[in-house]
Amino acid sequence: MKPKILLIVGFLSVIWAVETLNGFMGHRLSTWGILPRTEIGLRGIPLSPFLHDSFNHVLSNTVPFLILGGLVALRGSQKLIGVSLFIIVVGGAGVWLIGRPAIHVGASGLVFGYFGYLVANGWFDRRPISIFAAIAVIVVYGSLVFGVIPTTGFVSWEAHLFGLLAGVLSARLTRRVRTQTAPLATDHD
Repeated sequence: MKPKILLIVGFLSVIWAVETLNGFMGHRLSTWGILPRTEIGLRGIPLSPFLHDSFNHVLSNTVPFLILGGLVALRGSQKLIGVSLFIIVVGGAGVWLIGRPAIHVGASGLVFGYFGYLVANGWFDRRPISIFAAIAVIVVYGSLVFGVIPTTGFVSWEAHLFGLLAGVLSARLTRRVRTQTAPLATDHD
């Protein structure tokens, strides 16, 4: 359990360290976010979850990142790393392909991805613990789904949407395959 917690806390510590440095630099590092459909914007795919436009921005992502990321981490360190990388790459690629021409930064795409993964995992896995986790996540964080609606120009609803979709896809692709023995069909004529 301890390495899993250290992993998620370590990841969050890196995000906060980058934000602290970024803050001292007048948030100039944020220009390294995803700039859709540009060659230079491709670098933002792996970097955008570490970059934020303010301390309030990173603070708003901190608690859901710890809780939802922690729930993913309960499935194992390798699962957390794999799901996180998948969401960052696939969700970021979606933003790069379809996002508005603005610089997209923040860990909220990853937060939405964790949400999507946990809910979809309950559906695909169908074990009681996975279903219970999915229900708990929906009850506590269900209002997140409204973040995929374009409401304000400065919120990357695209990162929210593609993070969510990447999380669902990750759950689908990594689901446990249940082996069921089918009844033996015989011909008794």
